[in-house]
Amino acid sequence: MVTVIVQFKVGDAKVEALKEAFAASVPKFQQVPGLVRKYYLLSDDGETAGGVYLWKSRADAEALYTHEWKQMLEEKYGSEPVLSYFESPVIVDNQNGETYIE
Repeated sequence: MVTVIVQFKVGDAKVEALKEAFAASVPKFQQVPGLVRKYYLLSDDGETAGGVYLWKSRADAEALYTHEWKQMLEEKYGSEPVLSYFESPVIVDNQNGETYIE
């Protein structure tokens, strides 16, 4: 599996407005092929937002992170997203009592 951390500056956006935008985007991610899980992120100071995505494969992740997707985020929040890819060979899921070992 692959984990991608996406971060972007949100400028003068208000925290409550960001949380509302996050909640409104949930349906867009519920049927994305290969997406296992997404965590929405907001820094303590409210200046950086993003997400942690767990994917079945890098190809699945790259299918979402298109030039158009990055451009949409930049237009919406005013800064280009920064993406970091990580292989996730071991995952411990205490909530579901599962462990994934590649």
